[in-house]
Amino acid sequence: MRRKLVAGNWKMHGSRRFVEQTLQSIRSETEGQDAVDMAICPTLVHLPLAEAALSGSQIALGAQNVHAATEGAFTGEVSAPMLKEFSVRYVIVGHSERRQLNGETDEQVAKKFAAVLAVKMIPILCVGESLQQREQGITHQVVLSQLDAVLDRSGIEVFSQAVIAYEPIWAIGTGITATPEQAQEVHGNIRRHLAERDGAAAENCQILYGGRVKAANAAELFGQPDIDGGLVGGASLKADEFASICESAS
Repeated sequence: MRRKLVAGNWKMHGSRRFVEQTLQSIRSETEGQDAVDMAICPTLVHLPLAEAALSGSQIALGAQNVHAATEGAFTGEVSAPMLKEFSVRYVIVGHSERRQLNGETDEQVAKKFAAVLAVKMIPILCVGESLQQREQGITHQVVLSQLDAVLDRSGIEVFSQAVIAYEPIWAIGTGITATPEQAQEVHGNIRRHLAERDGAAAENCQILYGGRVKAANAAELFGQPDIDGGLVGGASLKADEFASICESAS
């Protein structure tokens, strides 16, 4: 039986005061919540502060991005070994905003995924289609192509220690949410695609939904057989909302 995972992606939000107060509130509101895995991914500059604030709690620390190289002349970047030093457990790779705004390719995402695994952290691989691609009826081709770039580089076995997040781009920051049935259809296809290579890895892999998850729709989404939790954006910035989503996952 796969455990549910709720990971909060704070994107470019927060201040020292916000991080300390919000994480304290999240810890308080989720105390005793041991039936679901939880993680918070703050900004890079707030990782040390968040590490201290989450110390001793059941909430894991995550990062929003990583560079594929371990070191080098890459101004403004951060490597997987550097993140590991701050007790980071999860690292988001291939988020749609980075694919679109930073031009990250499937090949670059696959290299980042491998770099995270190399230091025994858990990558959260984001895949998803645009509205135009959905309207063209090529959702599954797009999603599976993004997934195959990683499978071909790292192999199927590693997905027993990895997370996938399906995030329909058309449902991020638009006020639109995929229906549970739409999300389940894609999640089911992802799991079947993994199972074609290795049934055990497919069964163990957590597949999250990442398109405008909130307290009001979490229970219905998480009730689908192949949705193992959520990659939560704006709702994770509110302690009570995040706690309510975690409660739905349990």
